Amino acid sequence: MRVLERGWLSSNSVVMTAPGDTVVVDSGYLSHVPHTLSLVEDALGGRALDRLVNTHCHSDHMGGNAALQSRYGCHTAVPAGEAPLIDRWDEDALLLAYADQRAERFRAHATIMAGDRLSMGGIDWLAIAAPGHDAHALMFYAPQERLLISGDALWEDGFGVLFPHLFGDAGVFADTRRTLDAIATLNVRTSYQATERRSTRWMRRWIAPIRACAPSRQTRRATHAMRRGSW
Repeated sequence: MRVLERGWLSSNSVVMTAPGDTVVVDSGYLSHVPHTLSLVEDALGGRALDRLVNTHCHSDHMGGNAALQSRYGCHTAVPAGEAPLIDRWDEDALLLAYADQRAERFRAHATIMAGDRLSMGGIDWLAIAAPGHDAHALMFYAPQERLLISGDALWEDGFGVLFPHLFGDAGVFADTRRTLDAIATLNVRTSYQATERRSTRWMRRWIAPIRACAPSRQTRRATHAMRRGSW
């Protein structure tokens, strides 16, 4: 596995390779497309990209999708709840209009649902629902290797910005807490986040303070919305 880092506003990407299978999870922001293409080409070592997978469809995670599809013709899978938004290219629901951000339209060939099992890069992964930052987001957990691709559901010092003013206080905060509770049950050795460090050895001590400070009241809305972080 190889993690690709770029600058703001791109999420990290995870590249996995195995005989007969090459996969990229998340593709960064549109402005970094040339850098993304160069990094992916180097990571693949001259091989074609077979598949592209998204943890969720915010601009900093899907901004390179169209370019990777154009370059490689790769099969692309997105969370099932976001496939209709991609199909009709709903810039409001995808938060492109709200955040004044851009992404090029692409085609979703398949969907992934929580509970689905999939092989990526020769590793068996379980898709886990990760609502909160994004209602339809997924994480990918490899129980045998004890790996977690958390997207924006978990960072080393928190999680992706929440939007309670758009989606409702109670639902967003409760979803975030349930996602953190679900992560706390996993036997993880290494976590790959959407931002910050490339990969971090799992520390049980992370979860307790993060879960403790998960927003639970409307009065925390403004403070949380100004968190440093990713869309």
